[in-house]
Amino acid sequence: MLKQFAASLVLLCAVVGCSKPQEVLERPDRPNIVWLFSDDHAYQAIGSYPGRFENENLTPNIDTLAQEGMAFDRCYVANSICGPSRATLLTGKHSHMNGKYDNGGDFNHDQPQFQKTLQENGYQTAMIGKIHLRGNMQGFDYWEVLPGQGQYWDPKFITEEGRTAYPGEHSTDVITDRALNWLKNGRDKDKPFMAMVHYKAPHRRWHPTERWKEKFKDRIFPEPDTLFDSYEGRGSAAHNQDMSIEKTMDMILDVKANQPERQAELAKIDPGDTKALIRLKYQWYMRDYLACIAGVDENVGRILKYLKDNGLDKNTVVMYSSDQGFYLGEHGWFDKRFMYKESFRTPLLARWPGVIAPGSRNDDLVQNIDFAQTFLDMAGAPFPEDMQGETLVPLMQGTTPNNWRDSLYYHYYEYPGVHSVRRHEGVETKRYKLIRFYGEDVPGGEEWELYDHEKDPDEMKSIYNDTAQKERIEEMKEELQRLRKHYKVPEEQQ
Repeated sequence: MLKQFAASLVLLCAVVGCSKPQEVLERPDRPNIVWLFSDDHAYQAIGSYPGRFENENLTPNIDTLAQEGMAFDRCYVANSICGPSRATLLTGKHSHMNGKYDNGGDFNHDQPQFQKTLQENGYQTAMIGKIHLRGNMQGFDYWEVLPGQGQYWDPKFITEEGRTAYPGEHSTDVITDRALNWLKNGRDKDKPFMAMVHYKAPHRRWHPTERWKEKFKDRIFPEPDTLFDSYEGRGSAAHNQDMSIEKTMDMILDVKANQPERQAELAKIDPGDTKALIRLKYQWYMRDYLACIAGVDENVGRILKYLKDNGLDKNTVVMYSSDQGFYLGEHGWFDKRFMYKESFRTPLLARWPGVIAPGSRNDDLVQNIDFAQTFLDMAGAPFPEDMQGETLVPLMQGTTPNNWRDSLYYHYYEYPGVHSVRRHEGVETKRYKLIRFYGEDVPGGEEWELYDHEKDPDEMKSIYNDTAQKERIEEMKEELQRLRKHYKVPEEQQ
C-alpha cells in the first residue's frame, strides 16, 4: 500500500512540480502543528526578546515557547501589512507572486497553498480567527474566520455553513474557545492536524478585556529613546508619514481620552505642553496595547495547557508569530509598513520537543516566505515549486545550511493609502539595509537610504550620501537587483 502511495505521489509531483516527493514516507510520527498568530504584535513586546519590556512579565506563556524551544532573532516579513502578510503565510510567495499587494482587493484562493498540500498528505487542517483575505477559505477541513478586520467585542465569524455570532464576548477568548472546541470535538483523533489560531489582538484600536484593562490602568511603561525623533538624517518618507502618536493617534477612538480616569490624568498637564501630551498618549496606548497582548498570552496558556493535559504536547510543534512588527512609540510612531526595523521584523518562537533544543536562539535571516515550506517539511510533505521560501527545519535542528541566504528582499506597495507611507523596496543583510523609496510623491521620483546596523541600530541617520560608502552602495544595489531576479519581480515594479 505504501509503495503504491509513493508511486502515485512521485507521478503527481512529476506532473505539478514539487520537491521531496517521498519525504512523507520518512516521517511515520509526523507531528501535529499548532500555529498561533496575532495581529500587529511587536517583537519588542515579548519578554523573550531583549528590550524595554523584557522585565515587565507581559507574556509568560508565550515566553515558555522560547524557554522550551527556539527564539528567532532575525525573522522578517516581505511586505509589512496585514492582508499581504497573511497571503504570504499561506502561499510561501512574495506579494508580486501571490497577487496580494495591499489590504484592498481580492485574494486568489485557487493558487497553491500549504494547507492544501497538508490536506492532500493526510493532515486535518483548521483555521480559526482573523485571516483578512476575502472569499471562502480552501484547504481547511474546518474554518471559522472574522470578516475583514473583525470586532474586538461581540465578534461575528464566517464559516462554510454561514455566520456565527458571540454577543457579549471578547474575540480573543472566543477564538481560543472555538479552537479548543475543534481540538476536542471536531477532528479525527487518528490523524495528525494543523491548527491555525489567529487573534485579532493587538490590532488598532486596542480594546482589551475588562480584566486586563483594570490590571493595567495605573501601569507606567518605559518610553523608547526615540519617542521624540525629528527624522533628521532621513528622507522625505519619514517626514511625510501619517502615523505619529502626536498627530495621527486619535484622542477618543485610539486612546479613549474621554474615559473618566483618563480625563483626570489629562487635566493634570499643561494643554500647551506638547511633549507632556505625547508622553500621556503613549502611556494610554501602551496600557491598552499591552493589555490586549496579555489577553492573548493568557489564551495561549489555555491552548498549551490543553495540549499537555491531553498528552499532545510531546508530538506537537507549537509556533508563535505575528503578521508583522509594530511601532510602540519608536520614532514617535505607531502602526507598521516601513522597512525600518520595528515594523520589518516580526517575532517567531517555536517549540518542537525532541527536535529543537530548549532555550536555543537562531541568528539567521529568515522571512515569512519560509513559513509555508517549514510546515510542509515538518509533515514530510512535498513543496509546490512556485513557493519562494526555505524550510526552517534545519535551523530548528541547530544546523545552518551552507547555502543559507545572507540577504532579504522587501517591497511595500500601499500608497496612496492609510498612514501615507511611500512605496518602497529594499535589501537587508545582517549589517546593512538599503531602501529605495519611489513614486510621484517622492522628490525626484526616487530616494535612497542606507543604514549600518552595527553603528546605528536605531536607524537614525542614513549614510547613503556618505562618499565613503560608494563601494558598499554599489554592492547593495547589485544585491537588490539579484534578489529582484531571483524572486521574479516584474520590471514595472522595480
